[in-house]
Amino acid sequence: MNAIEFPWLTAIILLPLVAALAIPLIPDKEGRTVRWYGLGVAFADFALMIYAFWYKYDFQSSTLQLVENYPWIPQLGLHWAVGVDGLSMPLLLLTGLINTLAIFAAWKVTTKPRLFYGLMLAMYSAQLGVFVAQDLLLFFLMWEIELVPVYLLISIWGGQNRRYAAIKFILYTAAASIFILIAGFAMAFSGDTVTFDMATLGMKQYPKTLELLVYAGFLIAFGVKLPIFPLHTWLPDAHGEASAPGSMILAGVLLKMGGYALIRFNVEMLPNAHVTFAPVLAVLGVVNIVYGACCAFAQTNLKRRLAYSSIAHMGFVLIGIASYTELGISGAVLQMVSHGLIAASLFFLSGVTYDRTHTLMMDKMGGMAKVMPKTFALFTIGSMASLALPGMSGFVGELMVFLGIASSDVYSSSFKVVVVLLSAVGVILTPIYLLSMLRQVFYGEQSQDLHLDAVISDVKPREIFITACLLLPIIGIGFYPKLATQTYDVKAVELAAHARQVLPVVAHQQPSSLYSRIFSAPTLATSQVESSINISE
Repeated sequence: MNAIEFPWLTAIILLPLVAALAIPLIPDKEGRTVRWYGLGVAFADFALMIYAFWYKYDFQSSTLQLVENYPWIPQLGLHWAVGVDGLSMPLLLLTGLINTLAIFAAWKVTTKPRLFYGLMLAMYSAQLGVFVAQDLLLFFLMWEIELVPVYLLISIWGGQNRRYAAIKFILYTAAASIFILIAGFAMAFSGDTVTFDMATLGMKQYPKTLELLVYAGFLIAFGVKLPIFPLHTWLPDAHGEASAPGSMILAGVLLKMGGYALIRFNVEMLPNAHVTFAPVLAVLGVVNIVYGACCAFAQTNLKRRLAYSSIAHMGFVLIGIASYTELGISGAVLQMVSHGLIAASLFFLSGVTYDRTHTLMMDKMGGMAKVMPKTFALFTIGSMASLALPGMSGFVGELMVFLGIASSDVYSSSFKVVVVLLSAVGVILTPIYLLSMLRQVFYGEQSQDLHLDAVISDVKPREIFITACLLLPIIGIGFYPKLATQTYDVKAVELAAHARQVLPVVAHQQPSSLYSRIFSAPTLATSQVESSINISE
């Protein structure tokens, strides 16, 4: 088999999983060999990913690339169908980077190290599968496989209330997955042909009611993962009890799976229903931003404050998806990449702080900048990125979303003004709760329980390296956003055009008060509407 025929994506997906299955065979009593093995496998897979995309991926093409399609279980219509495009490629690289660093961050794990690193690698493999699956059943399978390692990682290596948090996580996410299966089967069996191929499903014509119900089902399923208010309550508990490596993956990758799926399924495959639900997504995005920021300010637990911050930041993704503009959709993807890096760095540093203080309660910390100046500096940089300081990736992502929704010619001016102004409230609240967090932890009144005069070490070289690997791309993207946007610009243009092309048709067919008050689509020229209808027919 020559290099052209090499199954790159299959190798990238299966390498961590096969390596995880081999862990029980490794002779190791103390876990040292296993941790080097896990790190080596994760790094090798990340390197393979970079090589494949650098030499085999065309950044100027919006079509699926590195496509592989093999019959797997023909009786069920299940195919091993994988491919990558501008929407999935940056998220694959994000997954590879964060999982590799999370395994490196778990260097001190001594409890059941074989099981721990085996679960980390298996979860890594499933996450990659979600982003490249082009068969709906394969997507669902990868989505489900990823849940089990996360549940075990929280329930075994989590904090004091780990079992409650783990059970809550699995109940929410497993129940939501049912909607993926039901909605997927409804799409597959609709029409004259039965298929699970996602490209074919996207070209089918669905009855209006069915498409709306399918869209709602996917929105619930992916909204739990994103998370969207009020389906978010599992996240603060999971973050509050998960270990630092687990929180890095939860915030850095798992939340992005929800955003990716919303774009891939709801926008790309169900554009007619998206017209009805788009303003709902924008409103939910505003609620996420304001609600998440207000709840974050009320938290005294360090990781729970960061968790609610993640909920707020995911609101920008919803607004970008709803914008119907290239800039807005591009901003939503950049926000996912940016937040993945920022959240992973902050949750890792919160783990570093916990290792020294053995507490996550901010009112029990204080005065730590004197004994941990390097940690304070790194924490400050991460917090500045999270509050969207210019020169950081968070600023670029949020600015693109704001400009995308503000410049959209699809919505009425009053609707856009309300969305932008309320979102700006959340932006104002973000520096308040982040700066107050820094003040309480590093410059607050010293807690006598911490014994700061005793030996409390600052960040070590390994921890500095992990944080630097996350902060450098944050700063790089902030100063030169094209580092990230060039990987998906062409796809963002295609997605926006694909979503917009049905607007005149739907507006002509459904001239309801919803469109007259929120959308500008009904004001399009009659000739344009008729032309669009003829094209669709």
